[in-house]
Amino acid sequence: MHYERIFLIVIDSVGAGELPDAEAFGDKGANTIGNLAKATGGIHLPVLESFGYGNLTEIKGVPPVAHPKANTTKMAELSNGKDTMTGHWEIMGIKTTEPFQTFTETGFPDDLIEEIEDQTGRKVIGNKAASGTEIIKELGKEHRRTGAIIVYTSADSVLQIAAHKDVVPLKELYDICEKVREITKKPKWAVARVIARPFVGTLEEGYTRTADRHDYAVDPSSQTVLDYLEKNDYDVISVGKIRDIFNGSGITDHHDIESNHHGMEIVMSLTDDAFKGLCFTNLVDFDAKYGHRRNPEGYKDAMEEFDRDLAELIEKLNDDDLLIVTADHGNDPTHHGTDHTREYVPLFIYNDQLKGRFLPESDTFADIGATIADNFNVDQTNYGKSLLSELK
Repeated sequence: MHYERIFLIVIDSVGAGELPDAEAFGDKGANTIGNLAKATGGIHLPVLESFGYGNLTEIKGVPPVAHPKANTTKMAELSNGKDTMTGHWEIMGIKTTEPFQTFTETGFPDDLIEEIEDQTGRKVIGNKAASGTEIIKELGKEHRRTGAIIVYTSADSVLQIAAHKDVVPLKELYDICEKVREITKKPKWAVARVIARPFVGTLEEGYTRTADRHDYAVDPSSQTVLDYLEKNDYDVISVGKIRDIFNGSGITDHHDIESNHHGMEIVMSLTDDAFKGLCFTNLVDFDAKYGHRRNPEGYKDAMEEFDRDLAELIEKLNDDDLLIVTADHGNDPTHHGTDHTREYVPLFIYNDQLKGRFLPESDTFADIGATIADNFNVDQTNYGKSLLSELK
């Protein structure tokens, strides 16, 4: 069977247990969903339980099932990395052999900072891995006094620039980020994304980040299934940060989101639209708010909220819609450090006309892109195999 619309949802960082090479990434023992359930006394996920999530890894409160309602398996990452862009690009058919650089432990090199200062005419303060809300609280006063821009990073390959709108006008901040984007394309630095992070307020009243965030990514290293869909006049609707991850390549429409729940509300509203093609969603709160911040309780609550939203979404899908739920990497909130974790990711493929079954384990995330390309009869990339004929 072929489907008119495919709804692909990436539950960002929801890993399903360590990959065989996890130790090489410092991630032996990582198991995002399993460990957070143990740390919080169990987790209640009735929809994902019915899909067979409890069969993929041991999860407290999510027992295995004999007959899953979805076509279910877990997928290994073929690419060399565990970051957001690598995972999403692989889903759409790209194998990354050289991972993007991260600067979590050391901050950015002195020569990079010097070039940023030379090119932008502003001094840099910060230059470390930090929470965006915490670093503006820490350095906001100095920034407002000196006019220096606040540069920081995270566990991803990202260079973020925070500036108060009264100190650095929005247009100047965007211009700075464009210059930094060009600088960090150099192979010796190879940063995946530069992000403008404007904020307002005072130290006394509290600083607040505005909705004027803007991401400057690199183009995908080759064409993806998204490009092939767009070239064949299919709709490719981005919900959340998908457009940023692919630098707009292959995207025909876009919706910003404020939270996981807001993202799911948008997806549910899109079920009422008569589009033909792909709705591709990223729900980032699991990763950004709870994984990196090592907050198992928050992660658990977010998972249970998603499961409730998923129940509502399923009721709105048509018989010729296909739902795919997966992840892009792990981020075990009980693991050491604040980095992503090298894990399997789940794969659930659902349609109410399918009986559901356990599929063989996939050796690449690209099986998803290949399945989507097969469904819409567009070109395939060099990686992944279609699972369309295996769905029961």
